[in-house]
Amino acid sequence: MNVRVTAQHIRAAALKPVNEANMNSVLVSLDRYRDDFGMDRVHRVVQYLAQLMHESGDFRYDREIWGPTPVQARYDARADLGNTPALDGDGKKYMGRTGMQLTGKANYQAFYDWCDEKGFNPPDFVANPDLVNTDPWEGLVPLWYWDSRNLNRYADQGDIETITTKVNGGKNGLGDRVEHFARLVLVVLGLKPTQIREFQASKGLVADGDVGPKTRAALHAELLALSGATPAQGFVSAPVIADKPVVPAAVETQVKKKFNLLGWLGGLGTGSGIGLSFLGGMDWRAILVIGVFALVAFLLALLLRHWIIAAVKDIRQAVEG
Repeated sequence: MNVRVTAQHIRAAALKPVNEANMNSVLVSLDRYRDDFGMDRVHRVVQYLAQLMHESGDFRYDREIWGPTPVQARYDARADLGNTPALDGDGKKYMGRTGMQLTGKANYQAFYDWCDEKGFNPPDFVANPDLVNTDPWEGLVPLWYWDSRNLNRYADQGDIETITTKVNGGKNGLGDRVEHFARLVLVVLGLKPTQIREFQASKGLVADGDVGPKTRAALHAELLALSGATPAQGFVSAPVIADKPVVPAAVETQVKKKFNLLGWLGGLGTGSGIGLSFLGGMDWRAILVIGVFALVAFLLALLLRHWIIAAVKDIRQAVEG
């Protein structure tokens, strides 16, 4: 049986008190247009709401908090957002609004065109962008944005990283989005939003409280079950990958062996076949020159060895990251 996410679920999962009016605008539209947007599956709805809860600060804000910050100041000439290149106030006029933080003149125009095509008789959002924060538009904007980016496809895979990139243009706030996702899933499953360790233990995972790839995959699988979604219907669990893929330690060991010039230099007086016996009978000045050369070579080898080992560690850290 497909479970529906309710206002009670959202309140319980939120990190801060919600704005009831903003939340209700979203839920009313979600209920009304659920089938039209393919939002009749709980795993899609949870991903959708997790993004909105991050973008709106648990529905407390339905418009961008304007500073302007340095980033916001650059909105004014953002041609990629449809704003004019002139410093004429487009940035603030078309600031982020609704729970999805619709931003830029082009997006306001696109939403208007879509509503007009659907026969919804919309007001002129380009002339008066504040109107998107009135009902029913406030709840409809996020659904349109979600649908126009084909985000159900990634929700079906539990791919919160790609969803975040499509919504945000990057992965800004990914940790908070993941936290909202996990908390909302747990509440929908009948657990407390903080019981992530208990959930992990029940799935045979390391109960460390970190919502990593394996935990997200397990949460997604639970949502698919609630949705009644099966692989035969095209729904798949998120790929389970190691939380921290690493370069095998053997690689680093081999590099150390191959570039251990100190060992090679030490072999000059042992089993390398070169030996130090050739120094016998040489002039002390020649011996001094050879000694200085050997010392310099020793120091260079030491520096080179540490550089190579450090480079290998950097590579490991980059892969693990």
